[in-house]
Amino acid sequence: MANLPLIFRRHGSDASRSSRGPATAPLALDDATRRLAHIASSLLLDYPDEGFDARVAAVEASLDELPPAIAGELRAFIDHAAATDREALAIEYVATFDLKRKCCMYLSYYAAGDTRRRGTALVTFIQAYRAAGWEFDADELPDYLPAVLEFSARSDSPVASELLSAHRDGLEVLREALEKQQSPWAGLVRAVCRSLPELDDATRDRYLELVSQGPPAETVGLSFLGNIPPFQPVGAAHEEARA
Repeated sequence: MANLPLIFRRHGSDASRSSRGPATAPLALDDATRRLAHIASSLLLDYPDEGFDARVAAVEASLDELPPAIAGELRAFIDHAAATDREALAIEYVATFDLKRKCCMYLSYYAAGDTRRRGTALVTFIQAYRAAGWEFDADELPDYLPAVLEFSARSDSPVASELLSAHRDGLEVLREALEKQQSPWAGLVRAVCRSLPELDDATRDRYLELVSQGPPAETVGLSFLGNIPPFQPVGAAHEEARA
């Protein structure tokens, strides 16, 4: 999957609260398998644009390298995509992820919602990427789940796992919401959750609270959020940075 366009580059180079909980048991994965699971999920969770078929083919060719519990989730989505017209799949994607508050692809939304805290949360993602030696370079907000998963797959910094851990509650809300809708994308998020450590009690409590109450809804002062430009390459041509 190394030849597909990716987002990051290196600097200077190319039930009750007591019983209810996630329905996914974690898997014991080595680093290489976890990275592969994350990049594969990233490629399939991204919007089904003109490069989607190439991404699907790359993931499909790697399924044998993944444990059956994860490969099966990815295979189910690939089979759905193969049986669905591309325009219909794109419409389904927008209806799922752009129109439902608990199915948001932007991880900071679950904690900050449409509030003024969201801007600070987005800056935190950029700072985390830079602390690990990477620049974010995409026409997306930096908390976009496929981007965070790509970062996890490509970075050897502990910052990557810390970033996912910090937003694990939101990820579980997304998983549960997709499962309730019987969405074809549910298995992809479930696979990601299974690749992560077991939830601790504090994260489980935050997740259950978000499921119950939803993200914050204040909208004051957020008109800029949908218009943040991506970071431009530093020390490399734009085309090289995305290669």
